[in-house]
Amino acid sequence: MTISVERRDATQHGQHGNQGPAGRVQPYEYSRRELVEPDWTRFPGWASVTAAEWESAQWQRAHCVKNVDQLRAVMGDLLDDAFYDDLVRDQRGTATMSMLVPPQMLNTMVPTAEPSGPGSFTEAFYADPIRRYMVPVHSDRRTDWPTHPRASRDSLHEHEMWVAEGLTHRYPTKVLAELLSTCPQYCGHCTRMDLVGNSTPAVEKLRFDLKPADRLSSMMGYLQTHPEVRDVVVSGGDVANLPWARLEAFLSRLLELDNVRDVRLATKAFAALPQHWLQPEVVEGLGRVATLARSRGVSLAIHTHVNHANTVTPLVAKATAAALEAGVRDVRNQGVLLGGVNADGDTLLDLCFALLDGAQIMPYYFYMCDMIPASEHWRVSVDEAQRLQHDIMGYLPGFATPRIVCDVPYVGKRWVHQLEEYDRERGISYWTKNYRTSLEHADAEALDRRYEYYDPIHTLPAAGQEWWAAHA
Repeated sequence: MTISVERRDATQHGQHGNQGPAGRVQPYEYSRRELVEPDWTRFPGWASVTAAEWESAQWQRAHCVKNVDQLRAVMGDLLDDAFYDDLVRDQRGTATMSMLVPPQMLNTMVPTAEPSGPGSFTEAFYADPIRRYMVPVHSDRRTDWPTHPRASRDSLHEHEMWVAEGLTHRYPTKVLAELLSTCPQYCGHCTRMDLVGNSTPAVEKLRFDLKPADRLSSMMGYLQTHPEVRDVVVSGGDVANLPWARLEAFLSRLLELDNVRDVRLATKAFAALPQHWLQPEVVEGLGRVATLARSRGVSLAIHTHVNHANTVTPLVAKATAAALEAGVRDVRNQGVLLGGVNADGDTLLDLCFALLDGAQIMPYYFYMCDMIPASEHWRVSVDEAQRLQHDIMGYLPGFATPRIVCDVPYVGKRWVHQLEEYDRERGISYWTKNYRTSLEHADAEALDRRYEYYDPIHTLPAAGQEWWAAHA
């Protein structure tokens, strides 16, 4: 078992009128849900795994599912051969990310379903929202427009904005430091699919040229000579994959810089591998860094990536509590809007309340899925994102109501209602910005130019789809 996510229809919600002052029914009905760790022994391959093993970061890393044979070993005869064939076809031909699923994540898929007949578990596994982005298969992908004509490997052009290897300076006062190119899990929709993880048949990954120590020193050299930078997002990949001693050494050097006022650690591992953040050496080290940050007047926060309420379990809450007790100012969530996963108001609110009430994680952003190859089945239109922002307003505290944002190429994060103009027929939105990136210091027109973002073509009216068919 895990968090119960109830489905509610429009009539139950009272979306078409209310039932009077005494019996009014809200479009979304809040109820506090207990967090439960699903029983991993329901999977044949983990039937004898002990609680001590499950809570070990080393065991979790050693038993990540990296290929079809390992998935078969865990699932036994629960899945039909047709599913594995579907998975192999995707891995060999379409997938932009290699397969890497920690047991913690796999255990949140189909958390309560029991096989009730031939193919019943397979059907539930296909439909599972976490499976859809952690174990994508060929039949998930669209056949009409699997990739948008304007999609690109580095859709946000972060690599172009490197001011040192791995250091992206896009915003005037903020930088992104990619310390490494690996994660404890690989999400199918990864925006850094051109750099992160192993190469796949569809994508030959980029690689860092410098040695890790030289790369980090190069970043530090830039920050020392650019006092306008006050905010550093320390990411990758995922900082949970960096040996703690190396991460702490980098953070200690970062906190020596007077201009740095905010440091954010980016990690999916609070949901994917909370066992990592519960290791004594990590908790103690985080406490040392948090103490140093406080002494310097610096805000230290952790940003994680959770897309569905079913991944919020007691271990996730325990890891968050340990970080907050160690002195981290906040743990915040930056999810991604994904069709078939969370792109409806009820599911987003279920997730936000599970994060906030169950795990002390602050709902912060939901990004629109970026325009990378083979992602059209996940992406939603700007129009739909605007409706979703409307649907979640008013239920959460204002400080915990996430903003839905579009990360516009060459621009950056924009609230979905901030567009300048919107051609709904062709699905083209136009955006402006009020700052120059590191690419545009000498560009006199950067602040007057309009930048384009594109809706998925399958969401457009017939005339718009016909236009793209003729012009793509």
